[in-house]
Amino acid sequence: MEIPKQLLDCLNQNKVEYEILHHAEAVTAQRIAQVEHVKGRHQTKVVMIRSGDQHLMVVLPADHHIDLEKVEKVLGKAVSLDKENEFKSLFPDSATGAMPPFGNLYGLPTYVDKRLAEQDYIVFEAGTHTDAIKMSYSDYEKIVKPKIEDLAIKLHPMKGA
Repeated sequence: MEIPKQLLDCLNQNKVEYEILHHAEAVTAQRIAQVEHVKGRHQTKVVMIRSGDQHLMVVLPADHHIDLEKVEKVLGKAVSLDKENEFKSLFPDSATGAMPPFGNLYGLPTYVDKRLAEQDYIVFEAGTHTDAIKMSYSDYEKIVKPKIEDLAIKLHPMKGA
């Protein structure tokens, strides 16, 4: 699978600087951060949630977990984690689980955890399990126009790890 054309077109049309990073196949955001030598706070992970029949994209730092109670408070309605088989058809140009955090390209409301919005740059999966893109957070925000909220809790390293 290749980097989605609409993602590259979007970045180029918005005239933003970005760097394409190639890495060995990695499936989790934490593992990608490791192979790319990026701190977890810069590496994004996309979590798909559902509220009623609506799919929503939540983007968090890799070193955080989504807090569904916080998301419900922000939205004012019940949410649940979306099931992969229910959302993968929304991203026909991306490998399952490797969708870029550009909900705007897929007609999805996009929410970003406030801790990610504090970073100078972000790194995200670019539609494949072997490609990532590094770009400034401010350029990302200008393009995607996400809602920025407190949506996550920091992962704590396991004792002895």
